[in-house]
Amino acid sequence: MRVNSRYTPLVVTAEHALTAGKRRSIVCRYMISMNRRDVLRLLAAASLSSAVPGELWAVGRQLQTQVAKNATLRTLNPHQNATVTAIAELIIPQTDTPGATATRVNEFIDLILTDWYAPEEKRRFLAGLKNADSRCRGLYGKDFVDCSADQQAKLLTELDEDIAAELKLRRAGTHHHNEEQKPQHFFYMMKQLTVVGYCTSEAGAQVIGYEVIPSEHGGCMPTAGPSSGNRS
Repeated sequence: MRVNSRYTPLVVTAEHALTAGKRRSIVCRYMISMNRRDVLRLLAAASLSSAVPGELWAVGRQLQTQVAKNATLRTLNPHQNATVTAIAELIIPQTDTPGATATRVNEFIDLILTDWYAPEEKRRFLAGLKNADSRCRGLYGKDFVDCSADQQAKLLTELDEDIAAELKLRRAGTHHHNEEQKPQHFFYMMKQLTVVGYCTSEAGAQVIGYEVIPSEHGGCMPTAGPSSGNRS
């Protein structure tokens, strides 16, 4: 697995999940009870460090079982899904190992948007997809999915530069809290979700050297879903 070298991801890269050649085991407990806080901890931990606690990876694996059960997308429309799929594949392209598309990262992202993101987070993400199209139409006269690979990579580079500028503002203490019009926030979310969706998939876990070991099987017993009670 490699991150696309057409541009340099500045905040989240799949390399954060690599383990320096050490094979690690994930104990995947099918009966794990998840809540929104656990899911957000997984996303944050994967974006900051390679030392993601095993229990958080177990949360990721449980999310993947939900991806496998969902036959249709519930938040992304066909055009949004095509855009998400294209961006994710640019972040983690297929080489001699599966890329983001082969590991159904787009479906993982739809699951998070539908069941685990707060309404404002989902709105910001979808607005970011729309903004990506708007920027591409301004630059190239067409939507992101219709652009060439080089044009798409150029836009992602610009979004990374937006993130770098935002981080600079934060360090300077001059960050403005109007996040609605900031596409860099969308791209931070996009990279974060892509990395976690890839690395917690069965194929992705094998690529990065994690061994997924089911420690117990609950048969047909129900798992805890994203109800209003456990999402708080």
